[in-house]
Amino acid sequence: MQPLIIAAILGFFVVYSTIRIFMNKWYFVPEGGYLTPLYSPCLSDSCVEGSSHFGTPFGEFPRWLPLGLAAFPIVAGFRVTCYYYRKAYYRSFWMSPPACAVAEPHKKYTGETRFPLIFQNSHRYFFYLAAVVLAINLYDAVHAHIEDGQFQAGLGNVVIWINWLMLAGYTLSCHACRHVVGGRLKHFSKHPVRYRFWTFVSKLNARHGFYAMTSLVTVIATDAYIMATSAGWFDDPRFIN
Repeated sequence: MQPLIIAAILGFFVVYSTIRIFMNKWYFVPEGGYLTPLYSPCLSDSCVEGSSHFGTPFGEFPRWLPLGLAAFPIVAGFRVTCYYYRKAYYRSFWMSPPACAVAEPHKKYTGETRFPLIFQNSHRYFFYLAAVVLAINLYDAVHAHIEDGQFQAGLGNVVIWINWLMLAGYTLSCHACRHVVGGRLKHFSKHPVRYRFWTFVSKLNARHGFYAMTSLVTVIATDAYIMATSAGWFDDPRFIN
């Protein structure tokens, strides 16, 4: 049952996100300043007014080209090469193996030493890029509170912050992050600051699977909320105008 459930969750996310990034609409709410993480940053002249927080260096995009092209390949690559997700979809889709101490159906095992799985070793580099995207998402979350120099807040802001916290938990609990802050050290006693960071990340790392799956749900929920509000299907409750 567990491989089936994980396969269903991952499959739904892949289908949903693919459909959404090619829709190229209902990704920004001008009244609240909400920008869905699937389209952040939006760097094209084709982006709706107000959604390009970092300018439009890419000019006009053809209709078939996703506006979230700058970041989506990065976050997708970060998740695909993630150690937790590799275990999840290896078991769920390839039955390699379906569980511990269970024989797998494949007659030959080559690990991740051949094409295309050798590219899984690029995970650490995707982590560096994903950290930049996380910072951009943080900027989006803060920016959504400011309009004409005034502070504002609504239900959408709460949704966006919950999603960002889950994304931060997922990114910072990554095995690659743990290696960055504490790897290649022979003596922790000589590096007390890095040791503190390593200890903190190690505690997060124990819940990496939780953040990995929860952040999938929050990304979808945040995008769906912003899509519904942008399309006029739902009125965003305002707390502070």
